[in-house]
Amino acid sequence: MAENKRDYYEVLGIDRNASTEEIKKAYRRLARKYHPDFNKDDPRAEEKFKEINEAYEVLSDPQKRERYDHFGHDPGFGPGAGGGFEGFGGFESIFEDLFGGLGGFGRRRPPGPEQGQHLRYDLEITLEDAFQGGTKEIRVSRSEICPECRGSRSRPGTKPETCPACGGSGQQQVTRDTLFGRMINIQTCLNCSGRGTIVKEPCPACRGQGRVVRERTIEVKIPPGVAHGTRLRIQGEGEAGLRGGPPGDLYVVISIRRHKLFRRERDDLIYELPLQMAMAALGTEVEVPTLDGTVTMKIPEGTQPGTVFRLRGKGMPRLHGLGKGDLRVTVKVVVPKRLTARERELLKELAQLSPSEEKGKGFFDRMKDAFGGSH
Repeated sequence: MAENKRDYYEVLGIDRNASTEEIKKAYRRLARKYHPDFNKDDPRAEEKFKEINEAYEVLSDPQKRERYDHFGHDPGFGPGAGGGFEGFGGFESIFEDLFGGLGGFGRRRPPGPEQGQHLRYDLEITLEDAFQGGTKEIRVSRSEICPECRGSRSRPGTKPETCPACGGSGQQQVTRDTLFGRMINIQTCLNCSGRGTIVKEPCPACRGQGRVVRERTIEVKIPPGVAHGTRLRIQGEGEAGLRGGPPGDLYVVISIRRHKLFRRERDDLIYELPLQMAMAALGTEVEVPTLDGTVTMKIPEGTQPGTVFRLRGKGMPRLHGLGKGDLRVTVKVVVPKRLTARERELLKELAQLSPSEEKGKGFFDRMKDAFGGSH
């Protein structure tokens, strides 16, 4: 849409008789002002920057400028027409040229100390372990600073030398001339891989890497009440750092093995109590297991299937608080699959009792009579 384009002289804010130096000066001023890296909150900055580049690409070239002065925005003329426009590759090259002297924007410092990678270890424990807490020993393979060269990568008695290709900066400048002037790209030095130094005599213990892999035994403290999926952070037990940086951390992720008796819900424990039909009807006392021993619990007569009894403080310790959760005991009435002759006879007798014959007696009274009147 050539008719919608702004006048290139207007875009750069210059007179039609402006010199080449004035065009270049105007372009640099505007490019600095509207560069997208400095206007990330302005969605129009990139379009503005492209418009400035397009105007400069035309007006900085004498032949293209002369043609523009005669024909204006001809549809067959402009950036890319005749193969003259090279593009900016996302503004990376022009950025270095424009901002090379602005407080370190263009020149990059050599890479400094870098923290080592974090490690993860999956540790499975029992519900009893989670209840009691304590310590566990784990074996972890990790990279550590080479004890022979102490991370220098050089044979003991020698030291790394400054990279002659980058002068120790870890970066190299690649310069090329374009229609817009000299463009400078900054890239990682290929000779030293960005380290700034080279090793002529590598350490034989680590083969010039500065780090070695070792397997270590680490003690993990398990807090009482720890839950499934909890991440325990052990500071400084991860991979060794780079260029003198600190080591990473070790994260131990807890998984709790399924228990044969208990199911956990937060700080509470759930236990299913199998109870014979007669006991549920007549009432009784039973021994209930917990994670720290057994307790006696009274079952009142007439207890229905699914009834839940709560034993206070018999659950899991609270990880970030005081006290413990509860043990919730759910009654599961067990109906016998096989009966003895006597049991069959008693149940038949119970079933045949009619309300008229046993006037004033409830079901549980009749149950007591059928089973001998004892609990």
